[in-house]
Amino acid sequence: MQPVDTVIHARWIIPVEPASVTLEHHSLVIHDGRIIDLLPTSLANSQYQAATTENLPDHALLPGFINSHTHAAMSLMRGIADDLQLMDWLQNHIWPLEQQWMSEEFVKDGTDLAIAEMIASGTTCFNDMYFFPNITAQQAIQHGIRASIGLIVFDFPTVWAKDSDAYIAKGLALHDELRGQALITTTFAPHAPYTVSDTPLQQVVSLADELDKPIHIHVHETQHEVEQALNESGMRPLQRLHGLGLLNPALIAVHATQLTDAEIALLAETGAHIVHCPESNLKLASGFCPVARCLAAGVNVALGTDGAASNNDLDMLGEMRTAALLGKAVAGDASAIPAMTALQMATINGARALGLADEIGSLSLGKAADVVAIDLSHLETQPVYCPISQIVYAASRQQVTDVWVAGKRLLKQRQLVTLDVEALKSKIAMWQQRLAG
Repeated sequence: MQPVDTVIHARWIIPVEPASVTLEHHSLVIHDGRIIDLLPTSLANSQYQAATTENLPDHALLPGFINSHTHAAMSLMRGIADDLQLMDWLQNHIWPLEQQWMSEEFVKDGTDLAIAEMIASGTTCFNDMYFFPNITAQQAIQHGIRASIGLIVFDFPTVWAKDSDAYIAKGLALHDELRGQALITTTFAPHAPYTVSDTPLQQVVSLADELDKPIHIHVHETQHEVEQALNESGMRPLQRLHGLGLLNPALIAVHATQLTDAEIALLAETGAHIVHCPESNLKLASGFCPVARCLAAGVNVALGTDGAASNNDLDMLGEMRTAALLGKAVAGDASAIPAMTALQMATINGARALGLADEIGSLSLGKAADVVAIDLSHLETQPVYCPISQIVYAASRQQVTDVWVAGKRLLKQRQLVTLDVEALKSKIAMWQQRLAG
């Protein structure tokens, strides 16, 4: 028999590619951090000798979730200034708190809280946009989670940089520093059309093309944003971005709640991606991304939670359910955004947006072993007629029992392996006292 690192025997395996396939009584074979086989359990037992064998008779195995838009460290502001409009929330509450408290320590502890929550709910990769991205990367590396680190750009000074040139210079230096990290990639992350002017956006386009990196940006998040742009420039934000060369297969347009049919067609034609953040959009009353129309047009739509300060969680299972249900309501069609589509948005579509589809997003031979196990034996998910439907419409994050990233176990029977939960709680309590004061 062939010696391997790990064999996981499961009741169901949902590889995501090909779509709508559920394999019963199959096993996943992992060696050197990669998936080397996916076969019936009866054959796995006779062909492989594993250093570690996992028997999960009530579980579904699927690719780890990809949270395609986060502000991880904002977890420390979860529950602050709830129930407000976006610009009131930002300008009068979040930005003043960030100005007062933002530091490497804030980002370190907030990112640890986010990583703990994400791992425990099945997320194996997150795409982040926040201050001190070097610290976010450092904590992701320490805890073994995969991350796409946003190289942020603003026009105005913050604790991270004084102007757009400094943001870009620091971002390039961090990109070079992280180049050898197996679990870390980078994206250029200009914040939004209303916070970044033309010249730095053009620089970002040129650098992204040169380095083959995605561009991660909030765009068309609210009607107010679009109306303000029209009043100031006579152009809708996407029109302006198109003129600057941003609409291309590198673009990750986050939120996109205000889209005309012509804009959807343009996104499809240029190969740009959308990240849908349904729960944050609902909570801030930002609008509805027309997901069904975008998908029908051929736009790749991924899924993100946004930050925990505006969601208020980082739960991709919940996000999938909301995306599926909201998508049906917005489309006026109960067949819009079926369960499998929602699962694709949380996995392979996110991988495509991040340029990582050859590495993650499905349980395919040769890909990294980023895997989540969900226990469907709970009463809340019984009986199981269709595991995919049960996961999207009924399962909770408390049913995520085990998580692996690149074959390394990060969650074992609901216990976090790489984080000290009690020490983290103490740090969070300290931050609560500071921010509430």
